[in-house]
Amino acid sequence: MSNLNTAISLENDTAELANTYEEASVVQFDHGKILIGALSIRSGENVLDIGCGTGRLAEYVAERVAPHGAVVGIDPLAYRVAIAQSRASNGLRFSVGRAEDLSEFIAGQFDVVYLNSVFHWIDDKSRVLREIFRVLKEGGRIGLNTQDPSRPHESRLFVRSALAKAGLKVDGAAHPNLGVDGEALEGLFAEAGFIGYRGELRTLVDFHADAETLIRWSASSAFGNFLLGLSEAERDRVRAALTGLVEANRTPGGIRVERYLHFATARKPAEK
Repeated sequence: MSNLNTAISLENDTAELANTYEEASVVQFDHGKILIGALSIRSGENVLDIGCGTGRLAEYVAERVAPHGAVVGIDPLAYRVAIAQSRASNGLRFSVGRAEDLSEFIAGQFDVVYLNSVFHWIDDKSRVLREIFRVLKEGGRIGLNTQDPSRPHESRLFVRSALAKAGLKVDGAAHPNLGVDGEALEGLFAEAGFIGYRGELRTLVDFHADAETLIRWSASSAFGNFLLGLSEAERDRVRAALTGLVEANRTPGGIRVERYLHFATARKPAEK
């Protein structure tokens, strides 16, 4: 029985994973548009996309703020930023950067900052929210969505069952426990100084062609931290077990899988 490493690493991404993510990231793009809608982003605003990935959502936001606004996208994964650069324009730029260090940006630079399926990967969440508070203008808005460890995605439950069926330990990087629950999330926002918090746990539905498609999406969206620490033989056992499990959810549209994300928005107080 394997003993898996529990660390989440930014060093496991590859060009292949980045390209797979670019092909499959419509999943995160679709729920990202829900987040953008809740933030009511307008023409002329300056926006920061933290964890922009390959830039699909940032490009969508740039169209909203045009012609006089601008979007900056940062991501710690260089392979993904390289793909995002193909989307760059006068009002849209990308660079390698981390949520924990926004020192390249001045205080009050942005009208809106958002993190789409990023916050659950961040270790020091309080520090990130303080940094966002600093770079937001007075009255500026923050929005994010994040996983909740008490309500794991249905795909995670499938993987947990597949690991057990394959005789492998469930803990560790192969199946990290990610995110923050709604009560804790609201507390983090208040601690950072934000007001007007609004939060909602939403159910999202995806359809995958087969188990291998689901695995490819999971691996690329987790930038190499999915099934980390398993040998090729162990991965093959998990794939075989997962294939049998997910077929129970097959519909005419594909294998139906539910995801659960907390969507949260708030704002920086305006000067009195």
